[in-house]
Amino acid sequence: MSRILVTGGTGYIGSHTVVELMQSGFDVVIVDNLSNSSIDVLDGIEAIVGKRPDFANIDCSDYVAMAELFDKYHDIEGVIHFAASKAVGESVEKPLLYYRNNIGSLICLLEVMKAHKVKNIVFSSSCTVYGQPDSAHLPVNEDAPIQKALSPYGNTKQINEEILADEAHADKGLHVILLRYFNPIGAHPSALIGELPNGVPQNLLPFVTQTAAGLRKQLRVFGNDYNTPDGSCIRDYIYVVDLAKAHVIAVRRQLEKKSSEQVEVFNLGTGKGLSVLEILNTFIKVTGVDVPYEIVGRREGDIEKVWADPKKANEVLGWKAETPTEDILLSAWKWQQKL
Repeated sequence: MSRILVTGGTGYIGSHTVVELMQSGFDVVIVDNLSNSSIDVLDGIEAIVGKRPDFANIDCSDYVAMAELFDKYHDIEGVIHFAASKAVGESVEKPLLYYRNNIGSLICLLEVMKAHKVKNIVFSSSCTVYGQPDSAHLPVNEDAPIQKALSPYGNTKQINEEILADEAHADKGLHVILLRYFNPIGAHPSALIGELPNGVPQNLLPFVTQTAAGLRKQLRVFGNDYNTPDGSCIRDYIYVVDLAKAHVIAVRRQLEKKSSEQVEVFNLGTGKGLSVLEILNTFIKVTGVDVPYEIVGRREGDIEKVWADPKKANEVLGWKAETPTEDILLSAWKWQQKL
């Protein structure tokens, strides 16, 4: 079976994607520098799949180490590139860290791929490239205009998409699939892997579950004065396992040469927007656990409301996000309780 390199494969979305790839019969090698993940994730993957993926503790911007890895695994047929720093708020405070890490690692990866004649890459992008869409472009489809990023994190996703498009233009054999995610949440139903941020969580759901578990005093809701029904930000929350499955389909699409387009773009979301307070109240309802929270000021870099039009991914990839919100929130709580 084909071998796929997954960068950032011990991270949140990466680890769930590795599980889906291995369960679909792919051989996987993970590259991760463990800057925002734990080596213990490999135990969870092995417990689910019954086999341990190959792993290399490498920073993707280390050309020599990456080249040695490609020499060792000379049968790599495709790459899924997750490795990146990903917190919007942190990127506003530490822009240089984000530009060096997120852009430098992609350039290095593409150089090594080119030297080793690996021609398929699936890139982990983000709905942040659309900025705050105007009402005419909500829900957001792939033709919505790319807007000036509201954070350095969002800007690195835009720049990396441009780098990939430019490289595909220069190298006619390169095939790129850009997957623009909306907001991934939840954990594997086995509760053996899930979202495990180092330090204070930057994403909503881990903060909710950690507060529910008593690890944090209260949840902070950033802003209740947005132009939304309850004043809190609206996002399209997608189950991480549904999201992971889309990567397997994308990889297969490239290996089976199902498209003559060199660069394809797909929005991955549910097509439904939920507010921060709706997620919070639904969590309280399905778990029966109270979550103390306070409303604080808006957070710099946050977008008011955005949700996907996933029609293209539904029709072209034959992929759909179908897991009910209640089940997703319960999976996250089960994972938190296991922790």
